[in-house]
Amino acid sequence: MKKGLLLSVVASTMIFAGGDIAPVEPAAPASADFWGQIGFAYQFQDDKNGYAFGDKENNAFSTTVVLGVEKELAYGFGFGAEVAGWTDFGLDIADGTRAGGVPIRGNDVGDQTDAEVSQAYLTYTFGNTAIKAGRQALPSAVSPWAWSDRTAGVLDITYDAVVIANTDITDTTLVGAWVANAVDGNHPTHLGDNKNGIFMLALINKSLANTTLAVSGYYFPDANYQIPDFDNTLGGKNPYGDGTNWVLNKNGGADMWSIWASAVSNFDSVKTGLQVAYVDGDFAGSKETFGVAGKIGTTWGDFDATLIAGYINDGDYFLTTAGSGVGTSAFWTDNEEVGDIYGVSQWALLVKAGYKLPVGKIYGSLGYWDFDDDATFNLDNTFGARLGYKFTVAGVNAKVEYRYRNRSMTNGVADQTRQRVRVEAYYKF
Repeated sequence: MKKGLLLSVVASTMIFAGGDIAPVEPAAPASADFWGQIGFAYQFQDDKNGYAFGDKENNAFSTTVVLGVEKELAYGFGFGAEVAGWTDFGLDIADGTRAGGVPIRGNDVGDQTDAEVSQAYLTYTFGNTAIKAGRQALPSAVSPWAWSDRTAGVLDITYDAVVIANTDITDTTLVGAWVANAVDGNHPTHLGDNKNGIFMLALINKSLANTTLAVSGYYFPDANYQIPDFDNTLGGKNPYGDGTNWVLNKNGGADMWSIWASAVSNFDSVKTGLQVAYVDGDFAGSKETFGVAGKIGTTWGDFDATLIAGYINDGDYFLTTAGSGVGTSAFWTDNEEVGDIYGVSQWALLVKAGYKLPVGKIYGSLGYWDFDDDATFNLDNTFGARLGYKFTVAGVNAKVEYRYRNRSMTNGVADQTRQRVRVEAYYKF
């Protein structure tokens, strides 16, 4: 493994050995300076806007190409870059696709062909310390409030950041970072009213047998975040309509801070985990957000199962990007069928299971979310389910997945039900 890949090594070996989150980088041989991926994703679904299941107005289709390079030059210096492109070739089978292959439901946005420079950074390595500066993907195990994930093979969110990692202490990785921007496609969001960015410190330790401990702290000066005044703006209306109910009237400029901690252990066939999240700020009238989740799982031969339970209070901050709402949440009970809901207390139960076949694996999940404060969002509960099959043939990674969600309301509005079928196939080199 190249020395210049230290940050990737930290993410994909030491940390993820104790967790269950896959690295965000495309798979590539350790000795490779270049990597790439080609593939496609096709998704058809129903929607509450009057379109039937499978209508092209709901569907999303995108083919993608990703090419990357990371090279150590001399005297510890190196560089890395990744470019991504996508197109639907003008096929008249889906109208709900946007940049990066992320679907927009129920919106006719026409043909989609675009490209981006998703990563472009410099590296410097000396001893057991590595520095990476520039646009880059951040792993969720190191930075759970500002991290990157891929949709249709393309990075959803990357960050303009300076990250320093050190492994001088035995079984311990120290990470410091300054994150200036969150970048979605070619559109950066400057973090902070004065573009001060977010400051992060993280510690990951594996000195306990079969256990990974992690803690991350964030400081967000002059946060450019607007907290909704539920009492004066929502008026008890459902915010999941056309968005006209959202009036955010608490301007940015106050500081925010957050702490994330987790512990994951593997003992023989049993895996356990606990995570805690907390975010608060100096915005007048705002309430801190607190979340806690635990999980226990086991493996019997080719069968595995995990039970996850969690609670989030009715705080006013997101559990994404240090509370700002930009990016993706690494909270175990968060799910795209529910979203990163805030301002309403909630608890959740999820059951996940899988079974390995001679070729591939069948997997599925059942989830239930209960919302206690129905005066704010008019939410009662949500039930979600998934069933999928993933396999690899001739170097092609493929997946077929069915998703179902039913959201019950408390204001007399009919249940919101959504179904989705997604087919993906990728070849990585």
